[in-house]
Amino acid sequence: MPELPEVETVRQGLDTWVTGRTIAAVEVHHPRAIRRHLPGDAHFAAVLTGRTVTGVARRGKYLWLPLDSGDAIVGHLGMSGQLLLQPADAPDETHLRVRFTFTDGGPQLRFVDQRTFGGLSVSEGGAVLPAEIAHIARDPLDPAFSDEDFVAALRRKRTEVKRALLDQTLISGVGNIYADEALWRARLHGARATDALTRPAARRLLGHVRDVLREAIVAGGTSFDALYVNVNGESGYFDRSLDAYGREGLPCHRCGTAIRREQFMNRSSYSCPRCQPRPRQTPR
Repeated sequence: MPELPEVETVRQGLDTWVTGRTIAAVEVHHPRAIRRHLPGDAHFAAVLTGRTVTGVARRGKYLWLPLDSGDAIVGHLGMSGQLLLQPADAPDETHLRVRFTFTDGGPQLRFVDQRTFGGLSVSEGGAVLPAEIAHIARDPLDPAFSDEDFVAALRRKRTEVKRALLDQTLISGVGNIYADEALWRARLHGARATDALTRPAARRLLGHVRDVLREAIVAGGTSFDALYVNVNGESGYFDRSLDAYGREGLPCHRCGTAIRREQFMNRSSYSCPRCQPRPRQTPR
């Protein structure tokens, strides 16, 4: 599933190509793509037609496009969602779900989603912050993110540190890939108890999370298959810089020990047995 760097890469592309443009028409090709917009596809199209996009914002893994009406288009890419800018004469994608055309006749915005786990909806009055995602924590790249509040909240928890990094009500945008990468850099095993972390250790971990996310954004995110691409259909290349995730059996870039893979919440965690030893203390 796309994490903060992938979603931020899409946000930047949308901001360049969509901000300031007025929607001429909306076509919904699959109702599941707007299932969170309860009034249905006709209402979805009607409230958006004639509206001007005034910007593109992000909270964690969610995007929203504020409109001149004060409403917003809220989007989540799910596992395979793509927001693509395409010329009007470009063939329809096999999994095209929603099409936006604009009054200037320029590139269309197309929501393409093979697995239809993602979706779009309209948030009434949600231009500043949609109510539907207000419960999601700020991400560590947000200027208003409080390092000290995060460190205190992290150390109050009674859980494993990797589970805490994936808790979107504590810190948003961090998923499986970048949690593993930050933990590798911090030399921490994901099962380390959060309440056993010292304040300096928690601050160091947060610094590594922030560094990994920034570096991944510069690289356009991480693409393991053709499902994640930016608005121009291009893949990210941060997978070339991964130190832990997906490297089972390969030598650790720091000590040479073979990277291990462990089961974690129906997914996999990757770490170095030498640099990131399993903790003796478990969360209480």
